[in-house]
Amino acid sequence: MISNPTYTEFFDSVKASIQDGTFAKLTLTKTIGRPELQNIYVRTAVENGVLKLSVIHKIYKEGLQEIEKIVELDAMESELIPYINNPFMWVLLFTTEADITMKLNKKRIANITEHPPTFKHPDAVLEEFRSNN
Repeated sequence: MISNPTYTEFFDSVKASIQDGTFAKLTLTKTIGRPELQNIYVRTAVENGVLKLSVIHKIYKEGLQEIEKIVELDAMESELIPYINNPFMWVLLFTTEADITMKLNKKRIANITEHPPTFKHPDAVLEEFRSNN
């Protein structure tokens, strides 16, 4: 796994938003060229009473295909970092407090920006999990 302080800062924000219940969605987007893998969406999931992540790969090959993988919260970075810079240039964290975007520029240097929130409500699975625990 690539050790990059900006990536670490960004994924720390993702973890914090899950812990404080403000997480709405995480999206990897903005590809270079026309790869089959067009987006990766991350939402929360509950499996056997444990909060996990649903990682959905949207692939356009003879039509839309979605491949879902359930991963542990601790595995999020190792699961997603290999896709940053190949093929995705943007990673967007949507929370109820802010939209946080990590973008790679043409020199492949990552920077983080923050904007007003798009979502008014957190991820429904996360909200239900937190209310039951």
